[in-house]
Amino acid sequence: MSEIRDLTLAPSGEKKIAWAKRFMPLLNSIEEDFKRDKPFAGLKMTVSLHLEAKSAVLCRVLMEGGADLCITGCNPLSTQDDVTAALVSRGAQVWAWYDCTQEEYDRHMAQALSFGPNIIIDDGGDLVSMLHRHMRSLLPGVIGGCEETTTGIIRLHAMARDGALQFPMLTVNDARCKHFFDNRYGTGQSVWDGINRATNLVVAGKDVVVAGYGWCGRGIAMRARGLGARVTVTEVDPVKALEAMMDGYQVKTMDEAAEYGDIFVTSTGCCKVVTRRHFEKMRDGAILCNAGHFNVEVDVDWLEKNAVSTSEGRTSVTKGYTMENGRTLFVLAEGRLVNLASGDGHPVEIMDMSFAIQALAAKYIADHRDDLPLAVLPIPDDIDFDVARRKLRASHMTIDSLTPEQEKYLDSWAL
Repeated sequence: MSEIRDLTLAPSGEKKIAWAKRFMPLLNSIEEDFKRDKPFAGLKMTVSLHLEAKSAVLCRVLMEGGADLCITGCNPLSTQDDVTAALVSRGAQVWAWYDCTQEEYDRHMAQALSFGPNIIIDDGGDLVSMLHRHMRSLLPGVIGGCEETTTGIIRLHAMARDGALQFPMLTVNDARCKHFFDNRYGTGQSVWDGINRATNLVVAGKDVVVAGYGWCGRGIAMRARGLGARVTVTEVDPVKALEAMMDGYQVKTMDEAAEYGDIFVTSTGCCKVVTRRHFEKMRDGAILCNAGHFNVEVDVDWLEKNAVSTSEGRTSVTKGYTMENGRTLFVLAEGRLVNLASGDGHPVEIMDMSFAIQALAAKYIADHRDDLPLAVLPIPDDIDFDVARRKLRASHMTIDSLTPEQEKYLDSWAL
């Protein structure tokens, strides 16, 4: 069973998937391995991801590995209906559509879990949270799972700390081949692609305020500077703030930056980063958007309740909020992930690396189903190195190897 918008959209989705697959050599090589070895034979898998072409390639690779797959979205505005149609046309179960209500989002996720998965692939933690809070009868059947994002990993650590987590979870986002490239270069490029599509405004010469200087914030700030912006970083972590300063950015509080920023991008994973007291200081025409997983970083609810009037901006994902003093603030994509709600997400080659880690992490769970501890677990170095080597080969790059003498030297303390 599936619940999608329109199965006749499948040909359009197939074109998108074929284009993405063409530029995903890592997943293509893993697909060949999976076809041969069938690591997921006899296993059910529920996947919650941003449902667009690149994640569809991953889903098909998992199916080639023998997985019985059920798929749902992880964000109401990132599902592409033609891609879900293409997945269903090839035999996957899919419960998702674009611009779903909260009730529909929850129902789709519950349907995907009712499938009775053995392995979970989650993005943001909603799948794991619903399973533990509302569908606990299914917990005994789950042997483990993988989490894609920083936000989801924060939630997992909170569950583990409280003794709530009932199966092992691998932290895909913590793999070096994920956050070094996906969070920095992927987010850095895709966020500005989403902003530019929604606004069609020049970035050069503007004051850009980036909230949070983790790997995503680093990438967003780096690309803003490359586009000619003056960049200010806001932080709560003194070490990250110092790093931003050393990287050449202004470091201010959000209260200070609110007075002069032209474009605000949040990437903290926390709630109410930009709130009423900041809105009241902002310039007329200020643009606000979010690159964190959930739509809680910009307090859109306050704007909805207190704006004198609202209006649609340049596109359907650009909304203006006019304040009592006549200033209008623009929020992109309802404060949801701007790179996916207003664009196509990270570049294909970046997600090839991230999803290669996902695929191999899922295989690791299947291979070690009887000996994984009940904990939040790092991605094994072997997986990180495997993905890095595959990427280097695909990029026609070669690296040196240590000689036996060098290995002995590095392993010795009596020099």
